[in-house]
Amino acid sequence: MSLASRLVNLAESGLVALLCRVDDAEIAKVPAVGPLILVTNHVGFLEIPVLHSRLRPRRVVGLAKAESWRNPLLGWLFDLWGAIPVKRGEPDLAALRKCLDFLRDGGILVVAPEGTRSRHGCLQRGHSGVVTLALRSGAPILPLAFCGGEALKRNAKRFRRTPFHIMVGEPFHLSVEGRVTQAVRQDLTDNIMYKLAALLPPAYRGQYAADGL
Repeated sequence: MSLASRLVNLAESGLVALLCRVDDAEIAKVPAVGPLILVTNHVGFLEIPVLHSRLRPRRVVGLAKAESWRNPLLGWLFDLWGAIPVKRGEPDLAALRKCLDFLRDGGILVVAPEGTRSRHGCLQRGHSGVVTLALRSGAPILPLAFCGGEALKRNAKRFRRTPFHIMVGEPFHLSVEGRVTQAVRQDLTDNIMYKLAALLPPAYRGQYAADGL
């Protein structure tokens, strides 16, 4: 590990400790070895630093929108973390190949099917890219939900640490018989999102609050 990586790891651990009281007991459910697609909700910027600081020394990589690299500092930080740039709104075969290579190498790939931050904490509709990754790689999916981060800005203004909770489900594999149409992909995505929603308090389930639970 480079000196820059060590310094950034220390900084992100310190930042998380300064801003939050993290309830991370369920992190112990994350497998210690083997490829894994970690499916999460996406509330704000804090999730990846929290996961990095809790899952080391496992290799953890997330996806980020390609335009983030237009910011030199953000691009440098994402490169240091090994983040995979994704072009939004179009098929991105280069990103898909990088994700599959990383999973074949036994890493933990963090995917937020919502595609963008909710900020309010309630689940938005999931996109089907995670289904392609799971079917192509054969890697297990593990739902992991965050709760509380939406209050970070409000608490920081009052110099209060934010209670930040992590809930972890059970790993599962996707299996499909027959042709995988877009409708099938979306149905599988919604099933994944319902598993994620089941980990959250009802007020946070958003688009997945009703009949799938």
